[in-house]
Amino acid sequence: MATFLYRIGRFSYRRRWLVTGLWVLVLALFGVGAATLSGTMSNSFSIPGTEAQRAIEHLAERFPQANASGATARVVFRAPEGQTLTDPVNRAAVDDVLGELAGASKVVEVVDPFQVNAISPDGRYAVAQARYAVQGPALETADREALTRTAEVGRAAGLTVEIGGDALQTSPETGVGEVIGIVIAAVVLAITFGSLLAAGLPLLTALVGVLVGLAGIALASGFVDINTNSTILALMLGIAVGIDYALFIVSRYRHEVAVRKDPVEAAGRAVGTAGSAVAFAGLTVIIALAGLSVVGIPVLRSMGLAAAATVAVAVLVALTLLPALLGFAGRRVTSGRLLTSRRRVRDPESDLGPAPMGERWARFVTRRRVPVLVLAVLGLALVAVPAADLRLGFPDDGTAPADTTQHRAYGLLNVGFGPGFNGPLTVVVDAGGGDVDAAAAQASSTIKGLPNVVSVGPPVVSPDGGTALLSVVPGTGPNDEATTDLVHDIREHQAALRADTGAEVSVTGATAVNIDAAARINDAFLPYLGLVVGLAFLILLVMFRSVLVPLKATLGFLLSVGATFGALVAVFQWGWLGSLFGIEQTSPIGSIVPVLLIGILFGLAMDYQVFLVTRMREDHVHGRSAQEAIVTGFRHGARVVTAAAIIMISVFGGFIFGDQVMIQSIGFALAFGVLVDAFVVRMTIVPAVMSLLDRAAWWLPRWLGRILPVVDVEGERLALRSDQPVHPDPAVEPELSGAGAR
Repeated sequence: MATFLYRIGRFSYRRRWLVTGLWVLVLALFGVGAATLSGTMSNSFSIPGTEAQRAIEHLAERFPQANASGATARVVFRAPEGQTLTDPVNRAAVDDVLGELAGASKVVEVVDPFQVNAISPDGRYAVAQARYAVQGPALETADREALTRTAEVGRAAGLTVEIGGDALQTSPETGVGEVIGIVIAAVVLAITFGSLLAAGLPLLTALVGVLVGLAGIALASGFVDINTNSTILALMLGIAVGIDYALFIVSRYRHEVAVRKDPVEAAGRAVGTAGSAVAFAGLTVIIALAGLSVVGIPVLRSMGLAAAATVAVAVLVALTLLPALLGFAGRRVTSGRLLTSRRRVRDPESDLGPAPMGERWARFVTRRRVPVLVLAVLGLALVAVPAADLRLGFPDDGTAPADTTQHRAYGLLNVGFGPGFNGPLTVVVDAGGGDVDAAAAQASSTIKGLPNVVSVGPPVVSPDGGTALLSVVPGTGPNDEATTDLVHDIREHQAALRADTGAEVSVTGATAVNIDAAARINDAFLPYLGLVVGLAFLILLVMFRSVLVPLKATLGFLLSVGATFGALVAVFQWGWLGSLFGIEQTSPIGSIVPVLLIGILFGLAMDYQVFLVTRMREDHVHGRSAQEAIVTGFRHGARVVTAAAIIMISVFGGFIFGDQVMIQSIGFALAFGVLVDAFVVRMTIVPAVMSLLDRAAWWLPRWLGRILPVVDVEGERLALRSDQPVHPDPAVEPELSGAGAR
């Protein structure tokens, strides 16, 4: 592996015009393809094979006029105190709003609340529903503006009018927070390298990788269904890993230039050693993301594969384009001034000079390994405690910011109709050729007798007379456990209703879909975890040629993910420090978030495991004792790993201040997870455990050693083929930089 990548590094450096030209061509082709062949992305959520999804598909066949796949808007009215909406003046105002709405672009149907009795018992509240011909992401800004303008007609007449529904949902977009995260990453790079040129290379290569990845996703959307959140996740991960991967290679290149006079050789060795770690780290992330496909939920598959493809591009860019750009920069990457600094730039991995902070920390941890290990594990366990209260749900208008019309509409419905009106259940009665009216009447009677049922609407029969639809309003909200219990209660009566009427009764709606999604995720969780952890264990086993190092890496990940879930629950579900992160409303955690986070965090956790322990392994293979290799590995890698972690935390943290709670929760969890995994697990627990294990950390049964392929991540074969003296180049590294860690 090291020899192969060494050749790639040398080739890219020497043929830099060719390599750079090829990447420019790839970017141009993907850009043109995205501009001409891209399609519309979807925000639909489906779970193939579940009862709720089968019912939705059945409704689409029997009620084609309902256009179940189109966006919906709910317009909520409230009359002034002491008045009702049935008063002539107020009813006329409602009719004006509905008329304005019916004439809006792409609206195919408007349901009048007076015709379907969607009026509250006191007559002050009403809700109208509009259906669009397209899904929410396909609506243009002008369509949403036209929708919100309809409310002004009613407000001018003295009514309170608010609008909810997915018609107002927009595709995730980057904002100021994300830009601030990238700026912080740039500052960290500049401080780490002490050179603006060296700091700019990781940013440039990350940008190229993200542009190619996003263009590829847009291009693919013209041929396959891609969820709108896929691009934001790909952007999030593409920037983070793109910068980090380039950071490790540039840092190693500067070190190799400092000890070898030939920059071509330095580029080859940087890609052969640090590039090997990048390749394996990227592979673990790709496996974790692509493995989301086994869960069986299309939105997870879409997000996972899109992000995996972007990470793969980031790896290729780091291994090929980066050494080509190093060729253009030449020795200027190893020198330069940062702002007003007058001292020369120092190699961050140098063995010269006083012990850096990373080495001092490693010596402290190895000397106090038992108390440090106990305190770190207990601290993570304490942070993980809130995870026991984890509740899953779907983001809805109630989780929108308090100053939005969606949130206000949700509140009006709660007050006027009760919390269950925001999450009605849809019961589908398929008579199967029998008497649909009798079957629907018996199903309605049975459901009315169940606890937590406020009302059951009159049956709506399909045009072919074979299916009836019942709307059931629970007494509790869509994310309440009592509503979940009601869904289970209805499903428990399916067999009895089938025996009595011959009809198939099924439950769908947002709450039912959420329940089925949770069940699907629970069923797939262990197989997914086994697949990802198993494959990653094998990769690390081959890479480190050790049994205990991969095992330790996996157990450390469990500590990280437990603490991450604990913090996620405390902030988003309990509201702790919510104002600090701009979280205005507490809510259950999105159903797909836990499994998505596990996949991403596992891949990122293995990144830091690979980057840090690879250097320990390299020093151990080259003659250091097991204990000393821990310290020297930290001396070489701790500063760069610290910078990489801060960069990733900054990039992920920028998404916390977005406008969608799903993206906010993912950004927070990834930032916190990287913080915990990099600084507590990999830089504290790992050296403590490695010190306790001593030489046993690198134990591998002889029979297994004969079976495993030798990938030479440490570059041992490169050392054997070296025909150049290894010594510091005084022209490159004459003195220490104040930018270095002390």
